[in-house]
Amino acid sequence: MIHAHPRADSLSAALRDAAKAALEGAGHRVELRDLYAERFDPVLSSEERDRYHDVPANLEGIEDHVASLRRAEALVLVYPTWWYGLPAILKGWLDRVWAPGVAFTLGAGAIEPALTNIRRIAVVTTYGSPTWLLWYIGRPDRKLFGRALRRLCAKDCTVEFVTLTRMDHRTRAECEGFVARVRAHFARW
Repeated sequence: MIHAHPRADSLSAALRDAAKAALEGAGHRVELRDLYAERFDPVLSSEERDRYHDVPANLEGIEDHVASLRRAEALVLVYPTWWYGLPAILKGWLDRVWAPGVAFTLGAGAIEPALTNIRRIAVVTTYGSPTWLLWYIGRPDRKLFGRALRRLCAKDCTVEFVTLTRMDHRTRAECEGFVARVRAHFARW
């Protein structure tokens, strides 16, 4: 499970905790990577970019994250959607950790998947926008996870979204209802 929100008292943190508790209650072992809490550095440095295609030198400094990905059978991402995209720390995690030799290998003409151990991806996120606006702009997060990242995982990998729109206009009761929906969703895994 990858969590990306800077505040421990956020709705995102409550969603993380609900999903984790439900998964553990269903008998799953959850390895939580809270990017802000562990102060993950999202910046792909000049030196890292220089060795990006140099496997295994490109793993320097991210070995523990790579090991987590390689152990995973499923990936649960919990984050708020800001400016129609991922928080910068999560995008930086993808840039740095989903590297050659980890997420893919360079094949003849196309990249070949390397995270075939991951058979399921779930995204738990909130949007400030209404559904119609997300549809209008093309749902960039669904394209990223449903097309790009999914392709680097198992051939039959499924991707699911548990979302709450219009976040800025929700009541406390509606937010609590969404936490309960997330808990129920992952209890069925």
